[in-house]
Amino acid sequence: MHIFDKLDRQLLAILRQDGRAPVAELAAAIGVSRGTVQLRLDRLLESGAILGFTVRARENHDTIRAIMLIEVAGKSTTTVIRSLRAVPELHALHTTNGAWDLIAEIRTDTLENFDRVLREVRMIDGVLNSETSLMLSTI
Repeated sequence: MHIFDKLDRQLLAILRQDGRAPVAELAAAIGVSRGTVQLRLDRLLESGAILGFTVRARENHDTIRAIMLIEVAGKSTTTVIRSLRAVPELHALHTTNGAWDLIAEIRTDTLENFDRVLREVRMIDGVLNSETSLMLSTI
């Protein structure tokens, strides 16, 4: 397990904002050499501390976003999670504690697709109950 130091945390903070930032830009922002940044990135990748780099797409203001709380039957959590991961409109999936077992973030382009996703999730074997709230605005 990798133990993060201050330099690692600084690198990760910049990469979260721009995963495509060049090594030279990272080095200048942190105040270290390019070689130091490259060695740190290599170590973070090799240790599994960084799993990969991703693209963040600009959100369409017409996107319908919601949070779905999901209750799962008994020991079927692994099977339900596997099925949920196959639903492309589920942007993120989290385990949680309390009355609900999972939290899913849903993003669709139309209300018709939103309705379809709700039905699709509720039809998954092992899903007992769900509650969904639309996200109206980000503040």
